[in-house]
Amino acid sequence: MSIKEKATKKILEAVLEGIQRIKGKNITLIDLNTIQHTECGYFVVCHGTSNTQVDAIAHSVEDTVKELTKENPWHRDGYKNSLWILLDYGDIMVHVFQEE
Repeated sequence: MSIKEKATKKILEAVLEGIQRIKGKNITLIDLNTIQHTECGYFVVCHGTSNTQVDAIAHSVEDTVKELTKENPWHRDGYKNSLWILLDYGDIMVHVFQEE
């Protein structure tokens, strides 16, 4: 396993822990590594039951990843209305949706 793969795995584990800390629902990990020319290696998708929970899940992911790996997202979007928040960690894209 390369250094990049190990770093990606640590971030992925931290993302999943951050979601679980706030009880994110229907956590789905999609491995895109076998598909050529994708934007990233993994999609992590989950949902919360309200704007408040979606916001809390996304913040928990950011805090947990920072705490465990010292990494910040490259980009984040959606905090304004918290219907769908995207966190971009390069090789990992985290999507937190509102349940509906």
